[in-house]
Amino acid sequence: MQNHTWELVNLPSGSKPLGCKWILKRKYKADGSIDKYKARLVAKGFKQKEGIDFVDTYSPVTRMTSIRVLIAIAALYDLEIHQMDVKTVLLNGELDEEIYMEQPERFVVPGQEKKVRRLVKSLYGLKQAPKQWHKKFDQIMLSNGFKINECDKCAYVKSTQHSFIIVCLYVDDMLIM
Repeated sequence: MQNHTWELVNLPSGSKPLGCKWILKRKYKADGSIDKYKARLVAKGFKQKEGIDFVDTYSPVTRMTSIRVLIAIAALYDLEIHQMDVKTVLLNGELDEEIYMEQPERFVVPGQEKKVRRLVKSLYGLKQAPKQWHKKFDQIMLSNGFKINECDKCAYVKSTQHSFIIVCLYVDDMLIM
């Protein structure tokens, strides 16, 4: 809700909202006691219709060859490689399509029961969520002076006269050198 993922609206005529459901999990400590509870709202993306709810779902990942080259360069020049995981990655992409979703169970706004959520950003379960995340990541990298490698759409390079940075993206994981 703090992510501005949706807005409450009247359902336009001719539109059908997607359902959603809560995925509840318990996380345990090493001793078996409960550490915390987690809840994730997931859109029922399996009900999305191609051409109506989404156009394309393709999202590239870095090639294994690029990762091997990165490791070889690091070994050759005695450089460090850092690994990074982006949390809640699929919640970061902005949607191109108009998608409406029913209000989540136990989070129906009193007095607004007939309204639906118009999704502004991606949500777990949407078919286009990985594609939208990659599109946003591309925009961020390019706006920060990185160039996309011609052979690998998920390998980014930024160089100056005396240094360089290489980033390889694999869904929500990055290798940075």
